[in-house]
Amino acid sequence: MSMHLVAAQIERLSILVGKTGSLILPLLVLTILVNVILRYVFDIGLIELEELQWHLNATVVMCCLAYALQTDEHVRVDLLYNRMRPAGKDWVNLLGILCLFLPFTGLVTWHAWKLAAYSWELKEGSPMPSGLPGRYVIKGIMAAGMTLLMLQGVALLLNCLSRRFGRPQ
Repeated sequence: MSMHLVAAQIERLSILVGKTGSLILPLLVLTILVNVILRYVFDIGLIELEELQWHLNATVVMCCLAYALQTDEHVRVDLLYNRMRPAGKDWVNLLGILCLFLPFTGLVTWHAWKLAAYSWELKEGSPMPSGLPGRYVIKGIMAAGMTLLMLQGVALLLNCLSRRFGRPQ
């Protein structure tokens, strides 16, 4: 399988997960709305709703990270990048992915899976008595999101390599 096809498969997965994750946003908004109304209108605070907000927000973020990278919608601090030719941009991306992005995301992903596995072993829940059970689920989602982000970085790397060193299409 060519580099381009592998990258395309990863990008399809990033798009699918990102768009699916974005469907959670209305539920997050509704949860926040209910929580605010309960708290400020009825003076009722529910830890469960607070934690649900955090879990939904984390799920959306982790689902959409790779999609944002794939669509180039992430934050980029560029003093020179926008003025570069495509070949120059590819070299910046190649070096950035190899020297910074993959080592960082690899390390974070490795530790995220270790934490998720440990949490799963403990069947970790909220430390709050009325909090949500199954904190290991959100930790698994976070590890999976980091894995997909790292894979999307690999897809970007493969695309750059294909453009720079592959056969013309």
